[in-house]
Amino acid sequence: MAGSGTPPPRQPRPPAQRPGGQSANPPRKPPQVVLIRKEETAPPEASPPELAVPAAASPGSAGPQAPSRPAPPTTASADQTAPRRSDDELFDLGALEGMTMADLLGPEPGRGRPGGERKTVPVAAQAAASRTVDDFDFDEEAFLAALDENEIVGTTGEVVSGTVVGVESDGVYVDIGGKAPGFMPKQEAGLGVITNLKERFPKGLRVEVLVTREQNADGMVTISARALALRQSWEKVRQLEKDGKVAQVVITGFNRGGVTCDLEGLRGFIPRSQLQDGENHEALVGKTLGVSFLEVNPETRKLVLSERKAATAARFGELEVGQLVEGQVAAIKPYGFFVDLGGVSGLLHHSSITGGALRDLREAFEPGERLKALITQLDPGRGRIALNTALLEGQPGELLIAKATVMAEATDRANRARSLLRQKEQEAG
Repeated sequence: MAGSGTPPPRQPRPPAQRPGGQSANPPRKPPQVVLIRKEETAPPEASPPELAVPAAASPGSAGPQAPSRPAPPTTASADQTAPRRSDDELFDLGALEGMTMADLLGPEPGRGRPGGERKTVPVAAQAAASRTVDDFDFDEEAFLAALDENEIVGTTGEVVSGTVVGVESDGVYVDIGGKAPGFMPKQEAGLGVITNLKERFPKGLRVEVLVTREQNADGMVTISARALALRQSWEKVRQLEKDGKVAQVVITGFNRGGVTCDLEGLRGFIPRSQLQDGENHEALVGKTLGVSFLEVNPETRKLVLSERKAATAARFGELEVGQLVEGQVAAIKPYGFFVDLGGVSGLLHHSSITGGALRDLREAFEPGERLKALITQLDPGRGRIALNTALLEGQPGELLIAKATVMAEATDRANRARSLLRQKEQEAG
């Protein structure tokens, strides 16, 4: 190519060779890329072999080597590299014993300390919170005093005593030992009409009342002197009925069916049929009558009385067994005679008329005829009186043939008959 004006191209110089066959400037290696993945099963200090950075090429390598991409770790390799841990080791369940839900949840949002720091509870406070009731000082006297101070005073239906502490136009205040005085309305101050409360209930007066309503929110109870008086009146009346007593009442009014009266502060009623003078019952207002009891019922407040029954009871009080009585034949029945003894009736049974044979009752006595007989039995509760004329006979059947003689000598014969009755009673007793 001599003679041409174009110079030949420059050829690259071969690299200088070091002794031993190595080049002076080795070629530069490309950057290595390393993938690191965190696995819970792998211990933090150990690195898998696949993640290690490969070493530089050996001196005998001829050129650069391509970087090798590490393979992702598998479960099998993780299980081989680290042992499997139990739930107790991973979560430390033993540390949760004795903790409450509040301890697990932690403080409420917005109530924590700045920076998320948790306030440390002093040991003394923790010890105080864990103390039981028995660890504290207990004063029994103080406890009982507190109970007495807050004890409810006055239950409905209870009778209590107190002292009058104040009188107003609408009622009376009575100290009964509670947090607040009891209040007695004016209409409950007693039986009847009370016009002057201050005169009837001066301050300092000791009274006995009945609790009609338990204490309200202010600790005040409602009391009544009238209710207590009514209760006591019903108790007295029931006792009078039980004893069979005759009570004296004042007639206060009348109506078509009878008259009304007052007894121990209670309103009683006497039917016209139970009055001695029922045809003129209007004229009885203001008079005092002796009455007995037909019905006593506090629950229904019914008090029914009888003047006729009282008269019978009074008449029974004048009679006794063995007594000779005189009466009038009021009615003839198949079983004997009913004899009016003046307010009460006695029965002369056919078996007690005579000791002889009696074919017809009219052989002995006629209706309206007066006779004398001995009382052989009294039953005030049932209103029965048993009479006997056979005991007045000197011999059986004498009454049928000499009735006038027997009746004339009835007093002397009754004395002998009583002696015989006592003798029989002693023999029987």
